[in-house]
Amino acid sequence: MGDYILAHDLGTSGNKAVLFSTDGRLIGSMQTAYGVFYERPLWAEQDPKDWWQAVCLSTKKLLLQCGIRGEEVKAVSFSGQMMGALPVDRDGNPLTRAVIWADMRAQKESEKLREKIDDDRFYGITGHRNTASYGIQKAMWIKENLPEVYERTDKFLNAKDYMVYKLTGKFYTDCSDANSMDCLDLAKRDWSEEIVSASGVDQDKLPKIVESVFHVGNVTERAAKETGLSTGTKVIMGAGDGVAANVGAGCVAPGKAYCCMGTSAWVASTSEKPVFDQAKRIVCWAHAVPGLYSPNGTMQYAGGSYSWLKNTICLDETRRAEEEGGSAYDRMNRAIAESAPGAGGVLFLPYLMGERAPKWNGDAKGVFYGITAKTTRQDMLRSVMEGIVMNLAECFSILRESTAIEELTLIGGVARSGIWQKSIADIFGVRVNIPGYTEEANSIGAAVIAGVGSGLLKDFSAADHFLMGKEKIEFDRDSHRFYCGRRKKFNEVYEALLLVYTEGEGK
Repeated sequence: MGDYILAHDLGTSGNKAVLFSTDGRLIGSMQTAYGVFYERPLWAEQDPKDWWQAVCLSTKKLLLQCGIRGEEVKAVSFSGQMMGALPVDRDGNPLTRAVIWADMRAQKESEKLREKIDDDRFYGITGHRNTASYGIQKAMWIKENLPEVYERTDKFLNAKDYMVYKLTGKFYTDCSDANSMDCLDLAKRDWSEEIVSASGVDQDKLPKIVESVFHVGNVTERAAKETGLSTGTKVIMGAGDGVAANVGAGCVAPGKAYCCMGTSAWVASTSEKPVFDQAKRIVCWAHAVPGLYSPNGTMQYAGGSYSWLKNTICLDETRRAEEEGGSAYDRMNRAIAESAPGAGGVLFLPYLMGERAPKWNGDAKGVFYGITAKTTRQDMLRSVMEGIVMNLAECFSILRESTAIEELTLIGGVARSGIWQKSIADIFGVRVNIPGYTEEANSIGAAVIAGVGSGLLKDFSAADHFLMGKEKIEFDRDSHRFYCGRRKKFNEVYEALLLVYTEGEGK
């Protein structure tokens, strides 16, 4: 009989259950999908019953697959999608579908909040901007548009908070998800009375805030029957997915940093104090490690731009991959390697869906610049990769203004590509670490949080054992100096287009 930790990564497309041993070995994983409802423009909703069903089903299947009994799972925790609002009554019954992070209906509510608290003041409290992406604005929308639902609401919860309730019968949230509600006083790690009051949402409808390692309780008898877990399994609060990934990348002490490359991408570091950028180019999260913070710059469409490249310009690579096997992206990466650094003078602005950090410009568009008669197809492919990395490097440079960073852990879909590893190292000007598990950061983060909170792990330094060794990629100083010049030109092209972006199409 062994001791195991169960991590649930509650994402947008489904839930991934991952079982770990206490020494960091990944024993097995199981995914269960669910859908998103897009019934009106700007709306994005999910049925919380689907979340719970996915957690129950993936847990049962995983235990069966691994031959593990529920009593052997000593602790469970969550990494969960953030920036949502699920109203539930006092018995925990959902009163509507969950309004998830991708929902942008609360534009008017964001403006109403801005009328009472200006943007600089708001950012100085929360470390975030006031936008319709966040939870308190969505709660305001529910109050305004669904008053009967609002009156019956006992708590507004995020996804993992609801799963914790389903397992324990208790309402809590952690600092990171409270931050994603956009009404956390970041320095105090508690609700901001000023913002909550300005929102008009009753503060008692927000759950009590605890740290990610808080032991909420044990699995109830009812939940044990539904999941296959034991009533002896400890439920640890967990964290929002973007913050759990910090732990899963080993960024659990000041100066540690990582880059996660997916459809969107971000770079984040770890600091002892909140970091507020005067120009509001980055955001700052409450870290899953109690007392620490995570400055963060998130790019809107990083891997998404590379997917666009595959689906448009790289149709041949896609076709050949389908016919001959292998990955279209591997073929694209080999083509990129045929172009020298600098992409033959071609620059790509990767703003296919506007941009968040560091530009914060929803009107920005994608651009190829510098194409000549000598430009090759390989140059254009390489320019897309370099444009993505240069934009992230802008975010990384901002993080370095407040924190000394000597190395960066790379996770996500491109972490196994040598050409991407080297480009990130050289363009960022930093040593890059490649962990053994490159696409399990959220799950590892949740597992380490569960281990620390339950006492199975001594402290957060145990995250290193879960990463299963690291490969190190050193950067070339001459290449970095060259790319600093390219980044200057990259920003000049963007600045030159600002008026065009502002005028919009058809004007």
